[in-house]
Amino acid sequence: MVPGETDPVRRGLDRLTRSVADLGRLIETYFERHQLLSVTDHIDTSTANGRLILNVLGSVSQWERETVVERTVTALRYLKDQRRVYNHVPLGYTAVDGALTPDDEEQLVIAEIQDLRSKGHSLRVIADDLNARGIVGKRGGAFYASTIRAILGNSLHIAA
Repeated sequence: MVPGETDPVRRGLDRLTRSVADLGRLIETYFERHQLLSVTDHIDTSTANGRLILNVLGSVSQWERETVVERTVTALRYLKDQRRVYNHVPLGYTAVDGALTPDDEEQLVIAEIQDLRSKGHSLRVIADDLNARGIVGKRGGAFYASTIRAILGNSLHIAA
């Protein structure tokens, strides 16, 4: 193996599953009848020690996955709270030097969507109304009920 390269067997076991629950099901349904051997990780599912090592590796894999998710969510929340571009630029904003800046015309569309919703119009009716008047979404496409729901649920569009 080349120095610095990930051990292909370790990588394979890590990819087996990153969920302790899924690993438990695999052990119950598959490894009870079939043996998994990994010389580099000292795993032999026919022994108690081998099953322990497999479970520990499974727990570490799940922890790594959950840690990545937590860090990503925290980073994206920070960028959103700072009104920085963190994905595509949402309706109502333009990107100026990486910062979200309100777009006056698009803000009027959002205000209209909020007004129609406050008057009891359904998401579908709002989308149909905007489409009938030729108003297009951020990327030039039509509005759908799901688009309207996302706009109304975006914390950038909720008045303080």
